[in-house]
Amino acid sequence: MSEQNHEQSARDPEQGVDPVAETESGMTPETSGAGEETGETLPDAAALAEELALEKDKNLRLYAEFDNYRRRTAKESFEMMATANAKLVEKMCEVLENFGRAFEAQGTGSPEDFEKGVRLIYGRFKEILDAEGLEEIDPVGTEFDPNLHDALLQQASDTVPENHVVQVISKGYKLKTKILKHAKVIVSTGP
Repeated sequence: MSEQNHEQSARDPEQGVDPVAETESGMTPETSGAGEETGETLPDAAALAEELALEKDKNLRLYAEFDNYRRRTAKESFEMMATANAKLVEKMCEVLENFGRAFEAQGTGSPEDFEKGVRLIYGRFKEILDAEGLEEIDPVGTEFDPNLHDALLQQASDTVPENHVVQVISKGYKLKTKILKHAKVIVSTGP
């Protein structure tokens, strides 16, 4: 009778589970018979290996596709950079041809006609660059700004205040917001 009491006390009163039997087998009654009760079987190793192989193949294909995309976009961006200025160069060819015509006709006309032709070419050249967004930096009389100007000299001036541009030696240029060339200037030291 004491053995029966021991067996009953060893069992969990709510579930009727024998903790000793549970730890010896490593499985609880719920886990050991779960697949059998629902009709499911544990996946075998071959099915898992096949699924793993499929996932590896998907991963390799995705990596190859991404690598091809990366190469293609790098090639396209290189080609775009190489031909980015094609329209501008095409417009500049017109100016080059006009200069050629002017030099061919130099001996046949008067010097005034030649000068007039060169001025027309200069005007067209300036129109093309202005249309592309090129702006001159003409800082005469403005305060010296090291972001826009290169100071070559300082000079005393009675008319221009200290730290202002007295004279421009070489014009500066900017393309939209980017400074292409700083203006080379002489800066006033005051009177």
